[in-house]
Amino acid sequence: MIIDPIKLSEDLIRCESVTPEDGGAVTVLVRALEPLGFSCHVLPFISKEDPAEVQNLYARRGDAGKNFCFAGHTDVVPPGDGWKFGAFNPTIENGRLYGRGASDMKCAIAAFAAAVSEFLAGNAGKKFPGSISFLITGDEEALAFNGTKKVLEWMAAKREKIDTCIVGEPTSVKKLGDVVKIGRRGSSSFALAVHGAQGHVAYPHLADNPVTRLVNILYDLKKNPLDSATEFFPASNLEVTSIDVGNPATNVIPRLATAKFNIRFNDSKTAKKLENWVRGICGKHAEKYDLEIHVTGEAFITKPEGKPGDFSALVSTAVEKITGAKPDLNTTGGTSDARFIREFCPVVELGMLNATAHKVDENVAVADILELTKIYREILVGYFS
Repeated sequence: MIIDPIKLSEDLIRCESVTPEDGGAVTVLVRALEPLGFSCHVLPFISKEDPAEVQNLYARRGDAGKNFCFAGHTDVVPPGDGWKFGAFNPTIENGRLYGRGASDMKCAIAAFAAAVSEFLAGNAGKKFPGSISFLITGDEEALAFNGTKKVLEWMAAKREKIDTCIVGEPTSVKKLGDVVKIGRRGSSSFALAVHGAQGHVAYPHLADNPVTRLVNILYDLKKNPLDSATEFFPASNLEVTSIDVGNPATNVIPRLATAKFNIRFNDSKTAKKLENWVRGICGKHAEKYDLEIHVTGEAFITKPEGKPGDFSALVSTAVEKITGAKPDLNTTGGTSDARFIREFCPVVELGMLNATAHKVDENVAVADILELTKIYREILVGYFS
């Protein structure tokens, strides 16, 4: 059976799978994969951090040899208003497929499923020397407590091993395949509360202004670059996202001032080192403060080494063969579920153009879906040859 990637893309887009809702997306995939010989495990998870149940899918064909895994997510962000055709009404106009999730990342899932169907058809009658699997979550666009991380824990308990993984996030920028992510920066978010003593602005010596202390902390955090770019990573950056006092009076020194900031960091840093640095600066300017930290992930890389079996090089070669252009291998952008998978095996990311991801009238070129299918098939051929 050969899967039509356009039809499967449309079927997935019809599913109203705004996180944490599944909208029938997992069922659509199971119906596509089971005829290809995949054993499908539907995995609903909840957690104390997030009680909303999430539907996940692990599907595998084969039970021996190297296990090549495709990872992705069927959940999407809320559609917003003003859609041309309706967010969950897939429509093709002027060679482009419109619908929420077209770019991020239902079409990539469909392309890989189609690529697998073509790959298996091309090897019909031959002994297949390995396994292919899908790790699909419905919790990537939210807090990610009940998605890929939980599936990987389930897999570890079942002694289910993956050897290599490609994530179908929309990495392409101007042309399909022009960017392959071979890693991601780490991300730490901080919520800082500086305590002082309330008082009259006319008698500052009788008060302790936390706003002054907070401003000095933020100035110290921002005044110098955190580091320089490394071989595959841009320089780390700290961005202040919120400063709040909540003081309606102009003649009162407040007792509390808060701020939030995020650090995206390269492989010269770790979350723990950054925490210690931030705490050192806070302690320098404030006698009493509270600091909450949420680490989304550490920096990681699947470094291309130019050796036989080098996965980054294999993906790059496949892209160049199909598109005629060598992709840029980089680590820019935000986080993805690759941050969990990298603890289990080498992982890279390659998918559709990201220009309309999360936007109203999200869309991709139909020709790109077909070309991405060819790229994924070429990767499978190279991996299992």
